Amino acid sequence: MSTPGGVSVPPFPPGYRASGVLLHVTSLPSPYGIGDLGPAAFAWIDRLHEAGQRWWQALPLGPTGYGDSPYQCLSSFAGNELLVSPDGLIDDGLLRAADCAGEAFSPSVVEYEKVVPFKLRLLEIARTRFSAGARRDLRPAYEQFCRTHAPWLDDYALFRALKTQYNGACYLDWPVELVRRTPAALARARQEVANDIELVQFAQFLLSRQAQRLEQHARHRGVRLIGDLPFFVSPDSSDVWANPELFVLGKDQRPTVVAGVPPDYFSADGQLWGNPVYDWDALRGSGYQWCVERLRALLAQVNVIRLDHFRAFAAAWHVPADASTAREGRWVAGPGADFFRAVEKGLGTLPFIAEDLGLITPAVTALRDEFGLPGMRVLQFAFDGKADNPHLPAHYAPNTVVYTGTHDNATTHGWYAALSATEQQSVWEYLGRSRGAASEMAPALLRLAWESVAALAITPLQDLLNLGNDARMNVPGRADGNWRWRCTQEMLSIRAFEWLRDLTKASSRSQGES
Repeated sequence: MSTPGGVSVPPFPPGYRASGVLLHVTSLPSPYGIGDLGPAAFAWIDRLHEAGQRWWQALPLGPTGYGDSPYQCLSSFAGNELLVSPDGLIDDGLLRAADCAGEAFSPSVVEYEKVVPFKLRLLEIARTRFSAGARRDLRPAYEQFCRTHAPWLDDYALFRALKTQYNGACYLDWPVELVRRTPAALARARQEVANDIELVQFAQFLLSRQAQRLEQHARHRGVRLIGDLPFFVSPDSSDVWANPELFVLGKDQRPTVVAGVPPDYFSADGQLWGNPVYDWDALRGSGYQWCVERLRALLAQVNVIRLDHFRAFAAAWHVPADASTAREGRWVAGPGADFFRAVEKGLGTLPFIAEDLGLITPAVTALRDEFGLPGMRVLQFAFDGKADNPHLPAHYAPNTVVYTGTHDNATTHGWYAALSATEQQSVWEYLGRSRGAASEMAPALLRLAWESVAALAITPLQDLLNLGNDARMNVPGRADGNWRWRCTQEMLSIRAFEWLRDLTKASSRSQGES
């Protein structure tokens, strides 16, 4: 992270105390079926500021592929064009209000099957007007954007255009000359799908422009942004298609091993993610340049990055590509400290939060601590009856980010309801109470997190609003129905944020305090 003067500083210096809220952009209120970078995002930042919060954490912001998952993006560098705000395009003179009328959406879930064609139609209208001469003053900025980002944008735009041409098919099912990227085939394809390529490039320009405005507003309001970077990339992505030499692939360009995790809290069979794994020797040979640029691209939009699945930098679970579950995998060493030294050299700083959850070995902890990265603790994991549980606040180091729950957890209200009576009683006893109502658990865990020694305390909005599991964002291992939850304007009650403001002040986490 850099200050306005360009001086690199650690995310959480000694004595730092702050708090924030986890909410994905898609979950914001909006009349257009999905949260975006428009008025609701600006209002959300204002609401955080007024409640004394200094951080907004979101999920990955890339273009989603399989299952609409933000952890299965079509590119590590591009943004999700569904987040472009129609209101922002109206303000820019590229859309009219009438263009956005006539479609009704659910206010509580993202109906991707309706949102995707609606948003793409609006982007096409905006591009047509732009091409016809509207906002000529933006033409130089657009052309500069395309030149500056050409190292990834050219491949990504062609990738998306070809996916449209082949009805969304995985790139491995395209004609073999395109899979293998023969120069003649690529040149011919660029001519055939030139119109779609330009639409993709223009959408990325609009998204970047709106993201910059939002980041400037957040900075003005004293709210910093935490982005989220998946460790692996999607098997059907421009990342793999354009850079096959960076991944462990067979002669047919298909993965020979894939990523996952062994049996754990979430699944008795482990989780078989299916992502291709990195060829760390190839990446090391380039000084991890692709990885550095991937991080740099996200840091252009956020202040700090949560490194998802941090333990894979020490060792990752590799599963044969033909395996039916993740039980058959094995641990394979990752790049370790060599990676972070290269990143620090390339970026000048390491503005990261390490998602050190799951099966954490001393090697993972040592890697995290060698570079002073704050780790994560989740209160829902704390109450297994073991006195040495690292998620219990008594064991926190100050350089820690504590969460009531994450996007992968049940809401705290739903989590508590699923506990046995004995387990519920043990939680209340830890909290120093004989018993409490189910509706009191989420506020109690928020208070526990905020009063802890952790430098940063984060709660999902669902826990602040004390919502049940119908507001859950993701159920790991389930293919359908995830990533759809939205909050309505009515949910964002002033009372909840006033309570949060008072708790934050009482816990010495308010803006301006350290």
